Amino acid sequence: MITQEAPPRGATHIRTFHPRRGRIGATRADALARLWPRYGYDIDSAYENSAYKTSGHADFDPAALFGREAGLVLEIGCGMGDATAAMAAADPGRDYLAVDVHTPGLANLLALAERGDLDNVRAARGDAVELLRDLMKPGSLGAVHIFFPDPWPKAKHHKRRIVRPDVVALIRGRLVPGGVLHCATDWAPYAEQMLEVLSADPGLRNLSDGYAPRPASRPVTGFERRALAAGRDIYDLIFARK
Repeated sequence: MITQEAPPRGATHIRTFHPRRGRIGATRADALARLWPRYGYDIDSAYENSAYKTSGHADFDPAALFGREAGLVLEIGCGMGDATAAMAAADPGRDYLAVDVHTPGLANLLALAERGDLDNVRAARGDAVELLRDLMKPGSLGAVHIFFPDPWPKAKHHKRRIVRPDVVALIRGRLVPGGVLHCATDWAPYAEQMLEVLSADPGLRNLSDGYAPRPASRPVTGFERRALAAGRDIYDLIFARK
């Protein structure tokens, strides 16, 4: 059995994202105010009130958050939430937790979930790596999606890419056996690094020969359409925990 020991909170942690600011329009502000108390999850607040802080034992409880026992999909970086909402609507038997630091995007996701009457969607605000490391139990995730993460194109910033060996090992440890890590990017050099890092992890196996055919289950977002219009190829990588 391959395990991943999580370092304590406060240990050196390279951020994988830019802090983002954005205006929240009236509709999204209303959705956030009404829906966050029920459907939102603040990672920093959860840690301050968690057993991990005092005992080192992760205590994130999907059943308490969603009100049922079901397979859990973690969406890391949900943008404006369009893809998350569409996948949750097409996959009602599983629950979707979308993590981002962009409050307007989380608010929009909640508004989409309400409009679509989706009770299998929740939004988490904060650092996904800290959620995985400090609050989630091993083997608690059925799938993890990382769609179009920041490519950090400058060489000096490559260490900030989320698909790197230490984070991949952490994600793999939180997946159930057979659980899937699905990544997608429109940045060719990052796709090459993703393929190298994922292929090198001893606890993962590639479900395709190299890059995966684009699965119909991954919705096309506005970001992806703009990338295609700019002439950039899209690369999907789908690996499963052994």
